[in-house]
Amino acid sequence: MNPKSGTMQAAKYLSDILQMYSAAGYMTTVLMTAKAGDARDFALQYSGDYDITVCSGGDGTFNDVVNGVLTAGSGCPIGYIPSGSTNDFATSAGLPKPILEAAARVVNGTPRMFDMGDFNGRNFSYVASFGAFTSTSYSVPQNVKNILGHSAYILQGIRDVVNIKPVHAEFLCDEGTTDEVRFEGDYVFGAVCNATIVGGVLKLDPLDVDMNDGRHEVILIETPRNLIELNETALALLDGSLKAPHVHFHSARDVRVRIDAGTHWTLDGEYEEGSEEVRIRNLRNAVRLIV
Repeated sequence: MNPKSGTMQAAKYLSDILQMYSAAGYMTTVLMTAKAGDARDFALQYSGDYDITVCSGGDGTFNDVVNGVLTAGSGCPIGYIPSGSTNDFATSAGLPKPILEAAARVVNGTPRMFDMGDFNGRNFSYVASFGAFTSTSYSVPQNVKNILGHSAYILQGIRDVVNIKPVHAEFLCDEGTTDEVRFEGDYVFGAVCNATIVGGVLKLDPLDVDMNDGRHEVILIETPRNLIELNETALALLDGSLKAPHVHFHSARDVRVRIDAGTHWTLDGEYEEGSEEVRIRNLRNAVRLIV
């Protein structure tokens, strides 16, 4: 459990959660994180000794647990009680938002296989991204989010599109196969993701996303050159279609990226130092999540 995630609500329900699991016949061990990486270390050390590893926290905590379970090779099913600021992965996976409902899903649900991603050797659960939107979920004030909801993220994201320095990048998707596709240009945003919502901003059509099809979705937004292009891009983001001349959408198993030096990424909302050469691979059937 990450007791500091989101508005720190999950820890208030800890005794109720423990009673629920005890009634279901489980003996539960609780480990509290104190710093980044603790959840990974806990999962790496202990997941092989338990029937279920349950994660309470946000996308970053879940990322750590996934990394620990995968590194341990335990195959232990993961239960997720989302309690962070955005919970994009949990929303995409259809997990309930109320804490106790999500906790109950751990004992009442069914394990389902989910794809994960590999970014130059580091695992991520749902998105690797750079440019605009990557910090939007953390930079929008909470009171603004409460008043405007999803529109608050969009407005902040559009401001990022206007102000952020574009990055020159080449994306080579499924190199050497019949599905090979290449994109090259100046982009204000790029993402390789496996979710129906990214950063609380980009909403994808659920019909376009299968979280266990062996593919990630590639989203690239070119730099708008004038107000007309900016308007087209904004409308494509607002309606969730991502259909605009300067927005590219593609699915791929393997993505090679050549990108401007010094471009940093975020993996599941957490900072990741980039490099000029990046390889992102889909890990099919990587984890069992109880849903």
